[in-house]
Amino acid sequence: MISTIAVGTDGSETASKAVEVAAEMARRFDAKVVLMSVYGGTARAGAGGGEGDLAWSPAAQIEEILSRTEQALKLDGIDCATRTGRGNPAKALVEIAEQCHADVLVIGNKGMQRKVLGSVPNSVAHNAPCSVLVVKTT
Repeated sequence: MISTIAVGTDGSETASKAVEVAAEMARRFDAKVVLMSVYGGTARAGAGGGEGDLAWSPAAQIEEILSRTEQALKLDGIDCATRTGRGNPAKALVEIAEQCHADVLVIGNKGMQRKVLGSVPNSVAHNAPCSVLVVKTT
């Protein structure tokens, strides 16, 4: 039985497709979706993303992406929560999936131009505590 679906997102087109697949699975299984994202780095003065920004914060950017995505899923009637991590993306996604007791982890295949999985999807697939669905987007 699938009751919790974790999905990695960073707001990219590839990640958005993974979120779409996770949402469809959630509808079919009446499951909860846990939106996950990972960031690294620290705020930098003068590197702002918008007019008047004095500092750019990767954590704030990720929180905004997760918040918008969570709101959209909730408007669609999907039970949804968000989780963030910091550091190595593959390791953090696996840890978050384990913490939320995910039954399946959905991740996009961004950068997977070769026949071999890219480093993040490959690492996640080998280390996740649950089944992994790699969404083909390229």
